[in-house]
Amino acid sequence: MKAKEVRALSDEELIKQVETAQKEYFDLRFSAATKQLKNHRDIPNVKKTIARIKTEIRQRQLEKRQV
Repeated sequence: MKAKEVRALSDEELIKQVETAQKEYFDLRFSAATKQLKNHRDIPNVKKTIARIKTEIRQRQLEKRQV
């Protein structure tokens, strides 16, 4: 998910997306531990997606405080 796509989501959608991404990250780590992961680049990509979403959530929180 690109940053532009993350910014277009509402607050509720961001929370749902971060929960989904965290579950996906857990599943990928589990697959890697059991040697069943097909593409190892998926793990860093999901981590970056989680970071993008959390960054947007935090920016929105800070904007609400300043206003």
